[in-house]
Amino acid sequence: MSAQTLSPVATSGAEVGALAAAQRVQQLQALIEASRQAASPSVAASTTAGAPPQGASGDFASALQAATTADASAASGASAGATSLPVDYQPGLQGSTSGAEGGEYEALIDNSAARYGLDPAVLHGLIEQESGFDPSATSGAGAMGLTQLMPGTASSLGVANPLDPAESIEGGARYLSQMMAQFGGNTAEALAAYNAGPGAVQQYGGVPPYAETQSYVTKVLGNAEAYRQAHPTAVTTGVPA
Repeated sequence: MSAQTLSPVATSGAEVGALAAAQRVQQLQALIEASRQAASPSVAASTTAGAPPQGASGDFASALQAATTADASAASGASAGATSLPVDYQPGLQGSTSGAEGGEYEALIDNSAARYGLDPAVLHGLIEQESGFDPSATSGAGAMGLTQLMPGTASSLGVANPLDPAESIEGGARYLSQMMAQFGGNTAEALAAYNAGPGAVQQYGGVPPYAETQSYVTKVLGNAEAYRQAHPTAVTTGVPA
């Protein structure tokens, strides 16, 4: 999702949407195929945990370039925002645990995505990968909740209770929007920063050559595309379909 502006074209909105969707499918298929060819250990869901360099995959880099090139035509509504939750935010809107689908959290995800100019499919895909929609999920490193915020990160985002689904989704959306703003609206780089930390992305000038992080980015984007396919009428905010 690079800080992008759609170029004017002499085609209808439906044609543009169909073309963008087709391009996303092709790019994600390339990413998924590349990830299968690379060593991809299990992803430890943590927003700030690093990983030791394991060598970049040329196939992954090529596929990633294709995906980030597509981002160059979309507008990013991300903003770093304040360090406290918005005044119209209402905590305590907890849903029940549902496993992989997370349908009961869709309204919260859509609202938070709209607030921060994110594609709700990407936010949905991130939560699926981070916690499998288990609001009580915790990691060995100390990350907690649906969006697996570390305690320090949660505090800086104004999240008092990371295990509260509404607070976790709001905080995770805010943090992802900060990463989007920091990395020029590039979705892949923002996701990599969410997983490995912004310092690693800055150090390598893009998605770092960590098999874990490359796998994470691929899986989140794949989850997002699967969500779009299952919800063709879902509205995205500030990004192409």
